[in-house]
Amino acid sequence: MRKILFISVLLFSIFGYSQKKVLQTKFITDNISIDGKLDEKIWESVTGASDFIMFEPDNGKAIPENKRTEVKVVYDNDAIYIAAILFDNEPDKILKEITQRDEFGTSDLFGVFINGFNDGQQDFQFFVNASDGQADCITTDTNGEDYSWDAVWKSKAIISDKGWTVEMRIPYAALRFSGEKKQTWGLNFFREIRRDRQKYTWNLIDTKIGTFTQQAGNLEGIENIKTPTRLFFLPYSSFYVNANAREKTYGTVKGGLDIKYGINDAFTLDAILIPDFGQTKYDDQILNLGPFEQEFNENRPFFTEGTDLFSKGNLVYSRRIGGNPTYNSADNEAIIDGPANVNLINALKVSGRTKDGLGIGILNAVTEKTFGTILNNDTQETRRAVLEPLANYNVLVLDQRFRKNSSVTFVNTNVTRNGDFRDANVSALVWDLNTKKNTYNLAGDFKYSYVNDLEDKKGIATTLNFSETSGKYRYSFGGDLFTKDFDNNDLGINFETNYFSIYGNANYRILNPTKYFNSFRLNYNNFIQFQKETGKIQGNNFNVNVNLENKKNNFFGLGININPFENYNYYEPRTENRYVITPTQFGGWFYYSSNYNKKLAFDFNPSFSKLNESGRNSYGFSLGPRYRFNDKISFTYNFNFFRQNNNKGFVDSVNDDANSATPNTIVFANRNVVTYSNSIYGKYSVNSKMNFNLSARQYWSYAENKNFLSLEQNGRLSENMNYPENRNSSFYSWNLDLSYSWWFAPGSQVSVLYRNNAANFENTINKQFDQNITNLLNNEALSHIFSISVRYFIDYNEVKNKFL
Repeated sequence: MRKILFISVLLFSIFGYSQKKVLQTKFITDNISIDGKLDEKIWESVTGASDFIMFEPDNGKAIPENKRTEVKVVYDNDAIYIAAILFDNEPDKILKEITQRDEFGTSDLFGVFINGFNDGQQDFQFFVNASDGQADCITTDTNGEDYSWDAVWKSKAIISDKGWTVEMRIPYAALRFSGEKKQTWGLNFFREIRRDRQKYTWNLIDTKIGTFTQQAGNLEGIENIKTPTRLFFLPYSSFYVNANAREKTYGTVKGGLDIKYGINDAFTLDAILIPDFGQTKYDDQILNLGPFEQEFNENRPFFTEGTDLFSKGNLVYSRRIGGNPTYNSADNEAIIDGPANVNLINALKVSGRTKDGLGIGILNAVTEKTFGTILNNDTQETRRAVLEPLANYNVLVLDQRFRKNSSVTFVNTNVTRNGDFRDANVSALVWDLNTKKNTYNLAGDFKYSYVNDLEDKKGIATTLNFSETSGKYRYSFGGDLFTKDFDNNDLGINFETNYFSIYGNANYRILNPTKYFNSFRLNYNNFIQFQKETGKIQGNNFNVNVNLENKKNNFFGLGININPFENYNYYEPRTENRYVITPTQFGGWFYYSSNYNKKLAFDFNPSFSKLNESGRNSYGFSLGPRYRFNDKISFTYNFNFFRQNNNKGFVDSVNDDANSATPNTIVFANRNVVTYSNSIYGKYSVNSKMNFNLSARQYWSYAENKNFLSLEQNGRLSENMNYPENRNSSFYSWNLDLSYSWWFAPGSQVSVLYRNNAANFENTINKQFDQNITNLLNNEALSHIFSISVRYFIDYNEVKNKFL
């Protein structure tokens, strides 16, 4: 008998985990109170999901009996309901740090993953932690987790003497599914026992396979649901007070409205009227000495929420919408008065997917006509001019999924500006193809750009990558080709063109813990880029790195980088067909991140690089201690230092011949570049719906020129030259946000923000750190902003039921 039982258990462990589990649900008519008590009788009559299996670190291991987990699902015409019992034989050890929405903190976690189309390609994930906090995201294997997406749903978590329980109500408005009478959804449940750093799922996620979303179980039994109208209004009102040493503005009031409308159960319209982004996070500005603009994160909610379709092909950089004016000043002109950003009038997006797997995304935004004052440096006359005309931004995405693991996508972006300003159109065909068993992947794209300007130009770009995506040993290789005139910068962002490159990767990983490691991964990467017309190498790197987690849940990383060939940099000279040669170099880095479960933890990351040139090197480090005083209060501090010695960089172009159209002399500087930054992040959470947050950043970077050099035609830099101007650079900035947030009802929020910030650029370098800080904080440009914003979520169905 024992042999039979043993063989049964063995066969189940070998074959059973790979089978797709099925959970049956049932329709209900009784009300369920989302209180975490699970005392409704309906929960006793429903079959539960159990037998959870470890995802990490010991993949495939069954959950212990004293940590068993049982989950049940029921539904009505408005929503699905989930009840979870998470047993724990040591409930006093359950970690339960309180955090704001979409942050897990140091806390146990329960999650529900739902795919309404059951196509294995996109999950809507809903999490509740042991402190009763919520998080939600959209997840794809290609783009990972997108926590900028927020839905309106209810949940409650309660800790008991047997562990903890969770009750959830997820309305159909938060999901996407087909209109069929009989539904079969992809479903998985997730549990993390934080103190042990162990993660479990109901249906096995086999780490030998390079996919996550395609390894879900099935939810069956949803039939003939009559979903309500999905129409939601989000009116808001904001009050601002702005002040600095030069001017004060009192009592600025703004208001607007967001609308979300479910065209059907699969497609949604989002519209924003009279937008207000005054409380978005500040940008981390830097001293930018390079030839390219600084790329900033998108912090505006409308452009971050549910944009997975619009990220296909990497053609959309939404900061272009409402970004800097596009007016190009003549050589003898300067803009002396004008806004830094163009105002957004309104925006809308439509997105969803048909039952046959065709995803459709449409994004449209309109920005207003913007004026400024132009100074003629020769005559000193000024004139009023249009810096940016009325502009229309459009994105169209058609994404066809098939075989539950592959897709082909068409993307088009279009920017149309009124009058004779520049217009642009970019199209792309993108593919992501996987074998049936998800062992190999072929991905790539083909892009075509057309810009209508003073001189029209057309360009193409294409990438192709092949990879093995399963097992302990994996590899990939691929290449890129960008023509000289490819330009997607009107609605996207791209720095380098006119090149082709090849690259490859080989890596080894452990799939289950060993005696010393919970995880271990060894990587080898190589990359080389050639200028398309000359064939000269303009980029190369070979590196080996290892990343691991030991048995005490501490993380380590170590890497070595080598650039064995000289680079011909065609971008730094800022002049067409000119290049500067960068020497060969080698370097390395290390990082250590201690176990965040402990109250005191820290991160440490030093790095260095040595170029094959006397005295030319760089080094730096970052240090980040963090301390959790209790479940409500925590602070994190980050210090970063980086120094470049004998760095060579562009300074100026000098035209010695007045009749020449191109500069005769390109001036470089031999300089030392030093950067410091200090950041503090703190939070006090009253509860999971009410939080105080502190975010402060001080930044200082300077470039001190030691002598000046002339760039020769062969790409080498000549000896010292006489250049009279002071081109030293010193940039320092300060940002502080102190905020209060209260989610007083589902989807409804009060936000109070105090912000002060200042930035200053000088050609004089003062190396007294304390004086720099004092001067910055006493600067007339230091601004103070106090704002209050109230947003209220209105469900059309609730209003209709009350008044009709």
